[in-house]
Amino acid sequence: MENDINKNIRFKEVEKRVKKIKGFYIHLMVYVLVNLFVIGMIAIKMNQSEKLWSWNLIQLPLFWGVGLMSHAFTVFLPSIILGRNWEEKKIKELMNKDKP
Repeated sequence: MENDINKNIRFKEVEKRVKKIKGFYIHLMVYVLVNLFVIGMIAIKMNQSEKLWSWNLIQLPLFWGVGLMSHAFTVFLPSIILGRNWEEKKIKELMNKDKP
């Protein structure tokens, strides 16, 4: 019985992790598509005398890219720094601590 509960808890944790990873990849896809569209529109509207690589062209990808990197860090970095089993060990530790 307890093994089934542990499997269910583990499944919920893995499901939550997969949703975070999926959310990051959706964010990445939107980032690429929107920035390609915006850069394309700016390039089409530019005169021949204007420089192609101006601040107006790179500010959106640059600042949004910083946000995308922070999203990537929150999704992928905790498992690198804290290890794969850190959450499971911490949960067991806290559950054992609360036992009467």
